[in-house]
Amino acid sequence: MEHKHIYDKEGNQLCCTPQEGKIYNDAGAKKLLEDDKCCSTKNNKAETHSEDDGHDHDHSTGEKNTFQMFLPAIVSLVILLIGIVLDNFFPQEWFQGWVRIVWYAVAYLPVGLPVLKEAYESIAKGDVFSEFFLMGIATVGAFAIGEYPEGVAVMLFYSVGEVFQTLAVSRAKNNIKALLDQRPDEVTILEGNQPKTIPAKQAKIGDIVQLKSGEKLALDGELVSESASFNTAALTGESKPDTKNKGESVLAGMINLQTIAQVKVTTAYEDSKLSKILELVQNATAQKAPTELFIRKFARIYTPIVVGLAVLICLLPYLFVENYVFRDWLYRALVFLVISCPCALVISIPLGYFGGIGAASKNGILFKGSNFLDIIANIKNVVMDKTGTMTEGVFKVQEVTLKSEFDKDEILKMVNALESKSTHPVATAIHQYVGEIDHSIQLENTEEIAGHGLKASINGKDLLVGNFKLMDKFNIKYDLDPTQIVYTIIAIAYDGKFAGYITIADSIKADAQLSIDKLKALGVKTTMLSGDKSTVVQFVADQLGITNAFGDLLPEDKVNKVKEIKSQNETVAFVGDGVNDAPVVALSDVGIAMGGLGSDATIETADVVIQDDKPSKIPMAINIGKQTRKIVWQNIFLAFAVKAIVLVLGAGGLATMWEAVFADVGVALLAILNAVRIQRMTF
Repeated sequence: MEHKHIYDKEGNQLCCTPQEGKIYNDAGAKKLLEDDKCCSTKNNKAETHSEDDGHDHDHSTGEKNTFQMFLPAIVSLVILLIGIVLDNFFPQEWFQGWVRIVWYAVAYLPVGLPVLKEAYESIAKGDVFSEFFLMGIATVGAFAIGEYPEGVAVMLFYSVGEVFQTLAVSRAKNNIKALLDQRPDEVTILEGNQPKTIPAKQAKIGDIVQLKSGEKLALDGELVSESASFNTAALTGESKPDTKNKGESVLAGMINLQTIAQVKVTTAYEDSKLSKILELVQNATAQKAPTELFIRKFARIYTPIVVGLAVLICLLPYLFVENYVFRDWLYRALVFLVISCPCALVISIPLGYFGGIGAASKNGILFKGSNFLDIIANIKNVVMDKTGTMTEGVFKVQEVTLKSEFDKDEILKMVNALESKSTHPVATAIHQYVGEIDHSIQLENTEEIAGHGLKASINGKDLLVGNFKLMDKFNIKYDLDPTQIVYTIIAIAYDGKFAGYITIADSIKADAQLSIDKLKALGVKTTMLSGDKSTVVQFVADQLGITNAFGDLLPEDKVNKVKEIKSQNETVAFVGDGVNDAPVVALSDVGIAMGGLGSDATIETADVVIQDDKPSKIPMAINIGKQTRKIVWQNIFLAFAVKAIVLVLGAGGLATMWEAVFADVGVALLAILNAVRIQRMTF
């Protein structure tokens, strides 16, 4: 299939380089390049099973063990060392002429032949100036001028570097897979109360799965047993037991901790939340950061220029140098080619971003693309919702105050019936306080008024339940100042008269204070926006030390507040539940969703998904972005600095092939070691 580079509208190369494609293929990580059209597994000759079997069956060289991957280099090294010894320490008469040439050619073939083959295939696909081409010219040229040991050494160290790059990518890929996709291949279902073991993919919606203590759930479902405790570490990054009661949702990847539990399957194997999360992380590498795109574009322009400069270094001195020796200037040109190979940048930078995505996944934070790692590192403002983000979102009724002319039980039953039409946490609190819904109450013309509350007709009379803006909207007179009450107030009016109010309180999350302190330490400004009443919002903000807090906001008011911040040319991350406040999420530079574990919509809409409900993961996500960016720029500076110095020395004849090997392979290995460091960091 013809290899065609793909670019965006700004000319950035979206397709992987040939070396990047080969390394990801060898690492068994081809899935990570599926959105790179020219590096897709569809273009690869390696055998690949259908994805439908639910396994990762990459039959590439990624299945080789480490020894097999290093074997060609080991063979080459042994033959090379013997040749160097015979050349310099124990000279033999027979080791000269064609014997010496054949000896070094045999040393060259194990490591050189695969690279020359890749160069030929790249040229056949229309990509002439690949890394393989540079190495091929440099080493074949070294042989042409009689520098056999150096020709073998350059290709040997290049191949060793490529193996290390492959191992680094493979490790990063396996780390994420081990973290996220740990579903068992088989499940035990009950058929006529008899346990039967079947492949997990064959389990149907409605089947009852039996989980023993210590077993991992393979499919999403609903708990049938009265209660069960689960370890949710694979999903949230937290190993704290999570107790579920009958009828509650349980997800693939959770581990049953105690007695036998029964779960009714509600979602097909391939549609489970864990499948979506794994797919999200794997696809994250397809959304490239600007730095990655720049390096790809740079390599596309840089490599042909370097080849042109090497030709000029070889031939141009003929016009200006008195004692021009072709062999000497060709050697300098070959050194220049080896030094200029962009391997350190082409592999270590994507690996740095991939490491950042992996480190975030390990901590229960999902980035939808490496571009968001770059954006979040530059965030200056975190704008957050209150309910469910900084507070638990679990409301409890504190007080019910009704006018004496109204029947308390009757009003509460009507309010409970009307609130049953809402999914807001306040409605849940009222339902828990009042009890079962009285279905004999006939609601007519029910409507939800955004930012105000609910309205319906009962027995031909209007019932209003919401905030005091709702009372004002319908000209309901009331004899109290709502701003003097700290708690959230639910105002009630019936038949055009103010009936009273219910106060409801929420509790602040345990790590909310820690998250605000860490954001301040990172130099990030905090703002709280909420539709809740201003006194409540200000009360929570004061307790947490949040700089700016605004309450009584309608959705459009939140948009205007975010626009105000952005008008000062400052970056904004919005943190909410990922489903509500869609306009604000769209307007912000990064949309962060809290507690996305239970919501498909959250996974679809947010740029970053925090799988549990911990606000402390917000500064952690920013810190991971900053550390990733730091490592990427360290690698860029290291590669350019060392290569620039040795390029100048090489062009001036002061650097040999050995210095060139360090400038290429040595720097690449140092950059890779630096890139994988992020996976071991504690945030």
